[in-house]
Amino acid sequence: MERLRATRPHLFVHGDEVPTAFTETVGNAVRLAALDRIAVQAGLRPGLTLADARARVPELEVFPHDPHADLDWLDRLADSCHRYTPTVASLPPDALVMDIAGATHAFEGERFLAADVERRFARRGVLVRHAFGATPEIAHALARYAGAPAPDEKGAVRRLPVAALGLDPDDTDALAAAGLKTVGEVMARPLAGIAARFGAEAATAVRRLAGEVHAPVVPRVPVAPIVAERRFAEPVSRTEHVLEVLTDLAAEAAATLEARGLGGRRWEARLFRADGAVHRLPIETGRPTRDPALLLRLFRERIDALADPLDPGFGYDLIRLGVALAEPLGGHQLKLEGGEGGGAAARLEEGDVGALVDRLSTRLGPARVRRFVARDSHMPEQAELTLPAARPASLRAWPTPEPGEPPLRPIYLFDPPEPVDQVIAEVPDGPPARFRWRRRIHDVARAEGPERIAGEWWRRLDGEAPTRDYYRIEDQRGRRLWLFRVGAYGEGDQPRWYVHGLFA
Repeated sequence: MERLRATRPHLFVHGDEVPTAFTETVGNAVRLAALDRIAVQAGLRPGLTLADARARVPELEVFPHDPHADLDWLDRLADSCHRYTPTVASLPPDALVMDIAGATHAFEGERFLAADVERRFARRGVLVRHAFGATPEIAHALARYAGAPAPDEKGAVRRLPVAALGLDPDDTDALAAAGLKTVGEVMARPLAGIAARFGAEAATAVRRLAGEVHAPVVPRVPVAPIVAERRFAEPVSRTEHVLEVLTDLAAEAAATLEARGLGGRRWEARLFRADGAVHRLPIETGRPTRDPALLLRLFRERIDALADPLDPGFGYDLIRLGVALAEPLGGHQLKLEGGEGGGAAARLEEGDVGALVDRLSTRLGPARVRRFVARDSHMPEQAELTLPAARPASLRAWPTPEPGEPPLRPIYLFDPPEPVDQVIAEVPDGPPARFRWRRRIHDVARAEGPERIAGEWWRRLDGEAPTRDYYRIEDQRGRRLWLFRVGAYGEGDQPRWYVHGLFA
């Protein structure tokens, strides 16, 4: 209900005093899935059919239940909590867990941090129940089932109801039927007996609330290894001011990268708005870099390319820049008389072309600017593939012909190869002397081959991959083609011929 009121307030034309509920179809009946405070006070409960609810509260206003939108809203709330700590995880359907160890110095302690969380969430219409715990499981159980904060954590945990163990409803009812109403009563029993009677999961749940074992917090967003940030007492709202701050943060991150001999390839700026919204600005470079001027240009390109322009609202009170991917950055060779080493082509490749690729990838998206890289496959149509140009180039070198020899592969391949017919050869296993392709007869003047390429047997279930005999041919009009015959002479049915590519 808080999600709907915050994201679509125009739907509530009657104000906040009208009972409201979400409905879902269960079997053949439409039932209530969730209710607001007014509907609960009117005597309605989840699971009630819509017909019965309308009979009791005729003015009930209903909306379809959308659990996916709820999960998206929970993730957005988790993103807004990254201003406190990078380790934030969502626990569907309605909980967040934050590891604040070492992150309270900016808020003068845990209590002030919790008060800031409550205040910011209240601005978005979200009611918060929070608790501190030595482990995520203890904090979650105390937040959900404890009536009030307690100075004694272990005592508070022991007073929790058995539902705090997080077991299945049947197991929870079985514990209650056995006279175990609180977590402390379960802890007082031998774990071997609990496991034998209620299952190993019950014993594990008891050990988690006892603090003996706990699952680590897996953050929703990976923590960047290098982070620089700025907090502002007065939020900033101008885009130029934001870019200036990002330049300063890039210089700080570059100093850390230089000390480690690294350069950043994947950078992400997070702009935390005063009302809790978070704007992400990711960029990626083709080569490791720690040049703040280059990063400034790329961030400017990213902002200009946004479908929805940045809306600072009441301003950003926290700007964070993280280096999500860092790689070794070697030294740059200079000539003795000064300037960069290498020829003009090398300088163009290292400078202008690389910068152009970065700018286009930032503006259009990394998947839209691609490069060809060599692939480890002897099949011609699988020997290369395209990858985003911002990714590192493949270490596999392209095959090159011997000096003075013609190219081994054509510059253009047909996908799929185009069939030819009416093939005439002087000998059955030799090159074609005449063939028809694209409804025209081609008389062969010169031919070279064959180059036999076997199929990839591991890709075929029957283990039989027909061979291909490739020929480089030139017809009497000077056209140079790359033809192949599927199946060697005497192998299978009548051989079939195809044109696979064109030479220059």
